[in-house]
Amino acid sequence: MSKLNFKDLILFENSDYIIINKPSYISTLNDRNSEGNSIIELARKCIPTAQVNHRLDKETSGALAIAKNPAAYRELSIQFEDRKVTKLYHAVVEGLHNFESIKVEAPVLPLLKGFVRIDFREGKPAETIFDTITTYKRHSLIACKPVTGRMHQIRVHLSHIGAPIIGDHRYGGKPLYLSSLKKHFNLKKETEELPLVKRVALHARALSFKLLDKKLITVEAPYPKDLKVLLSQLEKNI
Repeated sequence: MSKLNFKDLILFENSDYIIINKPSYISTLNDRNSEGNSIIELARKCIPTAQVNHRLDKETSGALAIAKNPAAYRELSIQFEDRKVTKLYHAVVEGLHNFESIKVEAPVLPLLKGFVRIDFREGKPAETIFDTITTYKRHSLIACKPVTGRMHQIRVHLSHIGAPIIGDHRYGGKPLYLSSLKKHFNLKKETEELPLVKRVALHARALSFKLLDKKLITVEAPYPKDLKVLLSQLEKNI
């Protein structure tokens, strides 16, 4: 990944919070695979007291809130605990689906190596609401509203209802190639075709919560380039 300028990621900033448009392929927090490059590390180079109240998967792009001070962190933590933070994700999934406020309540059980599974005996309660935004020829763009915040919740819930996310090989999603969409597609000789999107096609589209002055804000994160290309190709090849 090319060197990131943290300030270029900022969508909203005041004296207490920053909301950024997190790129894919960078971890929210430091871990053994972050190679010294994470959102929290970049944030603390600008604001040494920065803390994050929630995480996005490494491959997931989109809106991520960062508290600048302990009071802001405590306040947003309470809102998360009380489920007063609204998170909206967009996912491009396999198949044609007509979801209208479909509520999925399927317990999620963490496994080794960062996997989860649906487990109605031992899993922790997990709830997500899904709505179809647009359908294409063989795919759908889905709005996802997680009520709870379990690891990989949206991904495993979509797979559970027969709508795995494009590129999500962990939960049954396949890569999508232009050759499968475009008639008379010709690939140059001795060239390997690459997927239209090389990651899980999931984006944290918007985030809503109350600031310390109790004002409600909603910040929307624009699609990154790879998802723009994916959606453009789906629209062109209906």
